[in-house]
Amino acid sequence: MKTDFDFPKKDLIGPVVFRPDFNNFEIINVNQAWSLFFSAGQDDKVLGEETELGKFFTNLLIAVGVTGTLWAIYFSNLG
Repeated sequence: MKTDFDFPKKDLIGPVVFRPDFNNFEIINVNQAWSLFFSAGQDDKVLGEETELGKFFTNLLIAVGVTGTLWAIYFSNLG
C-alpha cells in the first residue's frame, strides 16, 4: 500500500499556533479565537467557519462581566 501522505511529524504534534502555516501575522476571526481557547491551542476550526457562535461567546463573556460588576456594586452599597 502506497500513500502520498508525507506530513512532517513535528507539525502534527503540538499547538496549531506554533505551526509554520498558521502564524503569519494574519488576523484571525472570532471563531478561530474561541476555538483556540476551548481546545487549548490545538485546533482553530472547532467551532466552524460561521462567526455567529463566536459572537455569542463574546457577548456572553461581556454580559457575565457587566452582570458581575453591577452585582458587586449593588451589594457593596447595601451594608
